[in-house]
Amino acid sequence: LPFDVQKAPVDADDIWADPALGRFPARRMSADPAQVEQAAALLLAARQPLIICGGGPVIAAAFEQVQQLAERLAAPVATSISGQGIIADTHPLALGVVGSNGGVLETRQFVETADLVLFIGCRAGSVTTERWRFPQPRGCRVVQIDADPATIGVNYPVDAALAGDARLVLQQLLDAMTGTAAPDSVQAAAARVATAKAAKWAKFQALADSDDRPIKPERVVAALQAVLPDDAVLVADPGTPCPYLSAYYTYKQPGRQFITNRAHGALGFALPAVIGAAFGRPGAKCVAVMGDGSFGFAAGEMETLVRLRLPVTLVVISNSVFGWIKAGQKSGFGERYFSVDFERTDHARVAEAFGLKAWRVEDPADLQRVLAQAVASDGPTLVDVICQPLHEAAAPVSEWVA
Repeated sequence: LPFDVQKAPVDADDIWADPALGRFPARRMSADPAQVEQAAALLLAARQPLIICGGGPVIAAAFEQVQQLAERLAAPVATSISGQGIIADTHPLALGVVGSNGGVLETRQFVETADLVLFIGCRAGSVTTERWRFPQPRGCRVVQIDADPATIGVNYPVDAALAGDARLVLQQLLDAMTGTAAPDSVQAAAARVATAKAAKWAKFQALADSDDRPIKPERVVAALQAVLPDDAVLVADPGTPCPYLSAYYTYKQPGRQFITNRAHGALGFALPAVIGAAFGRPGAKCVAVMGDGSFGFAAGEMETLVRLRLPVTLVVISNSVFGWIKAGQKSGFGERYFSVDFERTDHARVAEAFGLKAWRVEDPADLQRVLAQAVASDGPTLVDVICQPLHEAAAPVSEWVA
């Protein structure tokens, strides 16, 4: 429409908006009761059930229902990248992210050994299932809940299909279940999760404690964990930051606190997205983590940060490379690198030119102190961290696609 048409006045009587659509999701739907009964029977009969949550139950705010179902079934809860926040990472049955981006071997074993997988608001796509190998198709029972009926059964044959809003459908399941797992089953499942997570954290901590230069990405995650409040919102670009934050950052309460555009993979997302996060959740500390390749796509938005005086912090993983692409070229193309390396930029000086407070960190001993200063500032800040390149790191990625 021409701009003058867009700005033209409209009679108030000609405008109507359904107040029910003022919140999302609106007009929630329940599932077919017959399918609910079938799914409930399958879940109660499973000996080693596993719940895998995508972004659907987070959008539906099904936090209580997921936790209740997990405890009723003694079922560990894993998530896709976008499903993070459906359950507090500190819950005894919270397994963490599974899949090729942010998943680790210690969590994959739960997918391999499950005799039933319940996908909730999860497409069961290639990343979450490591190209449909975990779980193996027809290797276990599958129950799928999704608000979009067309999504159910696309990637895996299903034994029960529940089309509807995640929160309503989960409540239907809870109401339909006549039994519950024995207390010792819940304790046994929690013990398995604790053992797996202890092994994961032991590997992580050894890298996070390293004083090597360039700084290891694990050290950046550990420093962020140490200085950020529990309600902080992290926005990650889909390259280097996404797998590290997905695997290793711990969210101590349920709710959406991690935002990324991993499904599209477009670089330059984090900087403008953190502006939206700051307006959407003004009481929380919002932090954007990006690679230096991503920084170059959206650096001009720093002017917006300064103009609006938004108290957000930008963290640049600076390694002079398009890290994900180079790692993919290393693993899939015999280390034949093409158009992935670039000269080092002093991102702190660039940020200062826009009016941000900024620091450059090369010594890992300085990292946590500098991040604490940046986070405590009442205006926009940037921390440029000279980091280990992704193709040389022990990244929580099982398969590179480039």
